[in-house]
Amino acid sequence: MKKNKKILFLISTYAVIFIFMFTIIKYNDINLQGDFLSVNANSLSNKKIGWGIKREDNHEQPDVGKENKALMDKYNGICLGNSESKKVYLTFDAGYEAGYMEKILEVLKKNNVKACFFITAHYLNTQPDLVKQMIDDGHIVGNHTVNHKSMPEIDNETIKKEVMDLHTAVYDKFGYEMKYIRPPKGEFSERTLDYTNSLGYKTVMWSLAYDDWDESKQRREAYGKSKVLDNIHNGAVILLHSNSKDNSNILDDIINNVRDMGYEFDTLDNFEK
Repeated sequence: MKKNKKILFLISTYAVIFIFMFTIIKYNDINLQGDFLSVNANSLSNKKIGWGIKREDNHEQPDVGKENKALMDKYNGICLGNSESKKVYLTFDAGYEAGYMEKILEVLKKNNVKACFFITAHYLNTQPDLVKQMIDDGHIVGNHTVNHKSMPEIDNETIKKEVMDLHTAVYDKFGYEMKYIRPPKGEFSERTLDYTNSLGYKTVMWSLAYDDWDESKQRREAYGKSKVLDNIHNGAVILLHSNSKDNSNILDDIINNVRDMGYEFDTLDNFEK
């Protein structure tokens, strides 16, 4: 009887030791997997890419760079639409209000054109009524981050704060869920594309723009119109800045001339690759 008890005791002891060792091995295996995933994520290139385009003549689509286009396609980004479709997409960057947004929204409403406005936290905090009007008028509101920092220069945790703090603020104010992001300064890397994707965002760049953001270079309305109209193309993702007085004055002409050329304005929600 004593011998049987001793055998049972030994079996129980070895069973406890086995379970303990198995648990440790399994736990370490999970940690190793986590470390591997972390290393794998961090192995993505953080080479800073400053978005640029090379214009073509005769309303042909521009060259956005083979490698850059491949990266955008890999991460399901938007930069250049279908070359066979005469659809174009109007977007604005709105970092701060210079007094022209009300007129821009009036022109868009008059012409039944829906745009996407990429706003910063500063714009939201100082112009909540205009942001509400964008939403009420059926426009898309996109994320241009809290502080407009170059994302390749900050770590993932900071990117998350820059993106999601603004996301939460817009949702809390208006019940509106943002889903498109335009990287501040037009700068990104494969790491940042991958990470903003993981936050539920689609990156939007552009295929048509001009130096409208510089407030010292206004009073060039003919120049602004020619830059847009001479370079409009199938699948154009147009970037304009809302702090440009010229843009507010020429927007109506641009919309009507682009339509006269046979193009149709559509929204990013209906984007055609």
